[in-house]
Amino acid sequence: MMTIKAAKERVSIADLWSRYGYEGNPSRSCRSPFRDERNPSFSVFAGGYAWKDHGTGDGGDSVTFIQFAEGVSNADACRKIVGYAGGDVTTPRPARIVSRRKRVKPKLPVLHKSTEEKSRLAELRNISPNAIDLCIERGLVRFGVWKGMQAWFVVDQSKRNAQVRRLDGKPWDQINAKAWTLPKSEASWPIGLKESEPYPIVLLVEGGPDLLAATHFIWCESRDKETAVVAMLGASQRLKSDALTVLAGKRIRIFSHNDRSGIASTQRWANQLRNVDAVVDAVSFVGLIQTDGSDVGDLNDLCNVHADVFEKHEEIQNLVP
Repeated sequence: MMTIKAAKERVSIADLWSRYGYEGNPSRSCRSPFRDERNPSFSVFAGGYAWKDHGTGDGGDSVTFIQFAEGVSNADACRKIVGYAGGDVTTPRPARIVSRRKRVKPKLPVLHKSTEEKSRLAELRNISPNAIDLCIERGLVRFGVWKGMQAWFVVDQSKRNAQVRRLDGKPWDQINAKAWTLPKSEASWPIGLKESEPYPIVLLVEGGPDLLAATHFIWCESRDKETAVVAMLGASQRLKSDALTVLAGKRIRIFSHNDRSGIASTQRWANQLRNVDAVVDAVSFVGLIQTDGSDVGDLNDLCNVHADVFEKHEEIQNLVP
């Protein structure tokens, strides 16, 4: 049986970098493969077997690199590196039982379903009210008041993560941003993960507006009986091991934003999902134009294109795989 030490000596950071299809080359000064950054702050050293992200303080060896790339535990990463090195994977020793503190959840205001607010949100995002109904039915969208403003909330039954936006579409004065992740939220938790378990097809999107848009297209194509939506609330987030377990083996289509961080997140999530035997592809919005003449930057923007655009572009006529 190959030891972990021997496996780490055979598998370098460069080997893993290539395996995951990351852009660029690992070096003393390069851009992080795990997050979007403008200036290089990532280093690979010790002959190519150690790494450090100077922007976050994270670092380690090739096992730790696998943990960050695939969102798995240290034990799973150790088993994986032995396999990558061509050795036999030993049976792990029983895990030591440890006590855990109770997970702290974000404190939510009183949330409700509202016909009037549903209509306002549908108009704001240019989607069908039926799509809002489907989101409400699945427990992914609720309405309430936040900081004295009428708002819509993206949340799920786990209540581990929640994000709020104003119903008038304007930024929050307090943070100068449109999306406000509630305090104590677990930002990396995918919204709708538990709700997706019964469905063989998942549309993986970035952000609350794209969650609404994905549900809109599911409704338009009459695919709600077999398709779920899961939303990552930020392009820099990685899918963790418990999320990958739920999504393993499913048919997944990724819709990220048409910018540098969105493209990087598509690649990162696809690599993670393929490692758990999911069938993955992604949709590009390059070259698509909205009715106001601006580029389509995300899935919600696609709700604002002329019908002729759909007729000319076969690849967007059926957005649910």
